[in-house]
Amino acid sequence: MIKALIIDDEPLARMVVREYLDSYPNVQVVQECGDGFEGVKAIQQHLPDLIFLDIQMPKINGFEMLELVENPPAVIFTTAYEAYALKAFETHAVDYLLKPFSKERFDKAFEKFMNVSARQQQAENTTALLQADSEPALQTGRVVVKTAGKIRIIPVGTIHYIEAADDYTKIHTADGHFLKNKTMAFFERSLPAAHFVRTHRSYIVNVAEITRIEPLEKENHVAVLRSGTRVPVSQGGYGKLKEVLGI
Repeated sequence: MIKALIIDDEPLARMVVREYLDSYPNVQVVQECGDGFEGVKAIQQHLPDLIFLDIQMPKINGFEMLELVENPPAVIFTTAYEAYALKAFETHAVDYLLKPFSKERFDKAFEKFMNVSARQQQAENTTALLQADSEPALQTGRVVVKTAGKIRIIPVGTIHYIEAADDYTKIHTADGHFLKNKTMAFFERSLPAAHFVRTHRSYIVNVAEITRIEPLEKENHVAVLRSGTRVPVSQGGYGKLKEVLGI
């Protein structure tokens, strides 16, 4: 029996997917979820083989929800936004369904999932989606993290600095630090360049938090933040800071 999960904030959209799945006796819909928070919990509880996932939802979107799930299942996206579907999901998801979609189109997507050779790569495809350019997630002006079993939404403007931490990054705020499974390169590319500067290979700083820049040996510097934290500034990072600060 294939376990399926439907995650969409629109009751009508969930109903359509459920009705289409009624023609597949080997599929059990284990739960329907109205937002990403419910979706994360349901995936952890049921360990579904396949999820039907909307993108634009309240609280957290589909991208952000997937980032919070370890070993995410196969994904068929159901979205009303063509730009997302055509550019990103066609490559990395099992398939995308552009709302409103017909039963015939739905069956084609499900057939892809059932294809034995394709199913061997579905987990890898979902992981590739999360590792791909996920800039839409930061265009919302927030970063979503999971800490102590709880989901926390961090507005980008409240970030003091970001620090490399092995395979993760450590996001520092006034409320403490939070780990995120994203690279420094991702944040350097995705955060607004006018407000965040990579001052060192291991640090990205919110320039609004800098109170002064002090010289160190060998043309290196240190940025002193309002919190009192001292962040290293390499020679190249100092050049970037001067350009952004206009000094």
